[in-house]
Amino acid sequence: MNIKLKIQYDGTEYHGWQVQPGNITIQEVLAKAVCRISGEEIKLKGCGRTDAGVHAEGYVCNFRTNARIPAERWPYALNSKLPPDIVCKSAEEAADSFDSNRSAKAKRYIYRIYNSDIPDAFLNRYSWQYKHRLDDEKMRRAAEAFIGKHDFIGFASSGFTVKTTVRTIYSLDVTRDGDLITIDVCGNGFLYNMVRIIAGTLVFAGSGKIKPEDMEAVIASKCRERAGVTAPAHGLCLKEVYY
Repeated sequence: MNIKLKIQYDGTEYHGWQVQPGNITIQEVLAKAVCRISGEEIKLKGCGRTDAGVHAEGYVCNFRTNARIPAERWPYALNSKLPPDIVCKSAEEAADSFDSNRSAKAKRYIYRIYNSDIPDAFLNRYSWQYKHRLDDEKMRRAAEAFIGKHDFIGFASSGFTVKTTVRTIYSLDVTRDGDLITIDVCGNGFLYNMVRIIAGTLVFAGSGKIKPEDMEAVIASKCRERAGVTAPAHGLCLKEVYY
């Protein structure tokens, strides 16, 4: 049986999704919980990597099992074994061909910026506090340049191996609610740290360091030095994966 899970996690205390020697990761903790329930050594596949400190509301993973536990009972079983900062929201039996990574068609991320010089106790783990006032209208204008198919090599950190750095962004919205600015981006895939660099670049636009009308040229330059900073990990959240 191929079981598809949708999970939420607060990534604050974890070194990202993927198992790493000497570090506690989401994949490791979740796989151990599955093994405790099924009695099997399973291979847990994820829809992609998330960095240390990054959160997820709709992370998808899958594993194969011979256990006779009905798929709909897995969330209750897992949540009894998982720490409170990792929650299984749903489970279903997937087609044998389903692979949470390879089968994904698009991913949606949100990045939150708390734009105030006074901290917020309820947001400091889930948003980047940026003290200087940002012009969200300039951020929205700059965001328009990212829509479509581009070579995003200038918006990736080093240390990745992919066949192509061309990606398609379907939507990129910037909204403000009081002091909270939310960047909502959906695309067919993202390079290493790409969403965080886009967020940092939009902050540069909102602070006047990059002109919105220059953003197309920044993207076309394929030069990392022309883009903005890599925004802190804790402001990023994987919102949804589409199949």
